[in-house]
Order: sequence, then C-alpha cells, then structure tokens
Amino acid sequence: MYYLKSLKKNTTQKIIIGCLLFSLLPASIFFVASLAFLLGNGFTLMEILRDPAQQSGQSSFLGFLSNIGVWLWVSSTAICFFSLFNSKSSIRGKEMVFLVGTFSSILAVDDFFMIHDRYVDQKLCYLAYALTAGALLVRHFRKIIAVDSFSFILAGTLLALSIGTDLIQSRIPLPYSIVQVFEEGFKFVGGAVWLYFCSQISIDHLTSVKSRVCHQIDTLDHQGL
Repeated sequence: MYYLKSLKKNTTQKIIIGCLLFSLLPASIFFVASLAFLLGNGFTLMEILRDPAQQSGQSSFLGFLSNIGVWLWVSSTAICFFSLFNSKSSIRGKEMVFLVGTFSSILAVDDFFMIHDRYVDQKLCYLAYALTAGALLVRHFRKIIAVDSFSFILAGTLLALSIGTDLIQSRIPLPYSIVQVFEEGFKFVGGAVWLYFCSQISIDHLTSVKSRVCHQIDTLDHQGL
C-alpha cells in the first residue's frame, strides 16, 4: 500500500505528459512511419521487423565488431546531447557540444547503413568528414586544447589511418581479409578514443556550468542576498 501511495504521489501530470510527448509519441510515429515507408518500397513485415541474423539463420555474433563500433558512435552522440540538454551555458559552449554530437550521429548513421559504401561516393564522404573535423578544431581550438587535445588528435589520426587503408587497399600486397583487420581495427579503436573525447568534453561542459552557478550563489551569499 505504501508503494502504491508513493507511486501515485510522485506520478504527476507533468511527468506523464513529458513521457508521452517525448518518448511514446515520437517512438510510435517513427515505428509506424518506418513500417509504411519500407512496406511501400517492397520489404515484407518480417524483413523489416526481424533481426538479419534471425532471417538468415546465421549466428547472432555475425558482424559483432562492426555492430559494437556503431554503439561507440551512438554512445558519443548520446553523451554529447545529454550534456547539451542538461546545462545552461553560453551559446559558444553549447555550440561545440552540439557540433561534436551531431558529427558523431552522422558517423553512426554512415557506419550503420553503410552510406559511403553504397549510396554516396566514399571520397566525398571522407573529404566532408576531414573538413568537418578540421573546422571543429579551428573553431574551438582553445577549448579542445584546454580539455583534451591528445584524444582529439589520436582519434583523428586513427580514423584517418582507417580511411587511408580503405582508399589504397587494392594496392596493398596483402590478402583482403588482413587489410580489413587493419582498416576496421583503426576505425574501431578510433571510435573508442572519440567516445572518450566526447565524454571529456561533456564532463567539462557540465562541470563548467556547475562551477559558474556555484560561483554566482557564493557571490550572492557574500552580498547578503
């Protein structure tokens, strides 16, 4: 009885509306829209709903490292946007977290749907990524240096090695499978380092905001307000 009373007391109308508007409704719309779109493009319900491993009868570990790699990009995105939506910092401070999170989400979509392998010329994708990373470094150079320039540069170097290996793989005198080990290995470890960089940026963002608020409170206390 105590738990029911506590649940009723703490489940306010604001909480219910927030959950419905920001989780249930968007998820339902996305689910129905995806079904309609894919059915209209010739896919069957089972092809849309069931996992590829179930449909093919293959092991659940098929593409294991590739799938975990996507998790790294998605985690980077989630961390950045959690930091963004849970702070009240300056526009410039939010800008960097937003750009890093958006860049991470683009990499996640590309990796998951194999955009640069099947739909867009890979050289254009790689050029766009290089320019975006370069612009991010130039735009927020001081912040990156102050927080963790090493992980930013290391992640960029590893991802560049992955891209470089992909572009010249036909010229490397090694079996394709061995070349893939290096290409995917650079990308996987680079994604892990990028996740670490995103966590450092997000922690700094939240900590800076918290410190600024505490400083304002201390100032008011000293003024007797």
